[in-house]
Amino acid sequence: MQLRPVRPAGWRWDALLLVALVGLTAALAADRLFGVDRAVADWAAAHRPTAAYWVAVVFNYLGQGTPLTLIALGMGVLLAVRVRSVRPVLPPVLAFVLTSLTIGPLKVWTARPAPSANVKEPFLPAEATLPLFQHDLPVRFAQSYPSGHVANAIVWYGVIALLLVPLLATFGRTIPPVLVTVVRSVPPVVVLCTTTYLGWHWLTDSVAGLLLGLVLDRLLRRVPWDDVPLPGRLGPWNRPALFTSAP
Repeated sequence: MQLRPVRPAGWRWDALLLVALVGLTAALAADRLFGVDRAVADWAAAHRPTAAYWVAVVFNYLGQGTPLTLIALGMGVLLAVRVRSVRPVLPPVLAFVLTSLTIGPLKVWTARPAPSANVKEPFLPAEATLPLFQHDLPVRFAQSYPSGHVANAIVWYGVIALLLVPLLATFGRTIPPVLVTVVRSVPPVVVLCTTTYLGWHWLTDSVAGLLLGLVLDRLLRRVPWDDVPLPGRLGPWNRPALFTSAP
């Protein structure tokens, strides 16, 4: 079983992303970068008219993990039925496992409040909303780092793009590579901007979500889905699922 290529190639890029994530977390743990986070949050709060607020809220739904999971799983099941193979279900299942084992536990471990925690429950002083590791707070008030919306958007739109190419092929349709890139990249960028603008996450929360999401996406893109060993009892449902043509 040979891993599929990713761009840019090489594990050094994965290592660089992880080092950046660890470095960012260490800097925040040492009370660094708070000035940047505060400045961005204050600017957003001062430039958030009602119309812009609701537009941002609507577009932020692009990063909702549960709907994205269901969409990806639905696409996987539909493709599985059309090609008579269980393999299309594997990408959304593995994506769910990876996001569940990383995003949630990191949020609980870092225990950081959101910028809005000083204007609604738990009504912290402004300076107390910035630090990590506030484990004295209830978990629901300290789950800002990293941004799950951003990380989920990167992972799930990557899976959707992966499934979209072979799914359309079963209907005799193709999709331009540039459109696949748009599906992969535009929603995460929109979610990063809106979740920061709305004050639901600090800028560094969103950057951390971006770094984590890219690491997980690169892992998923490396998997040779059509060559993954599966139990022989699956019989003909073990056949390739056209992922060789997917990005």
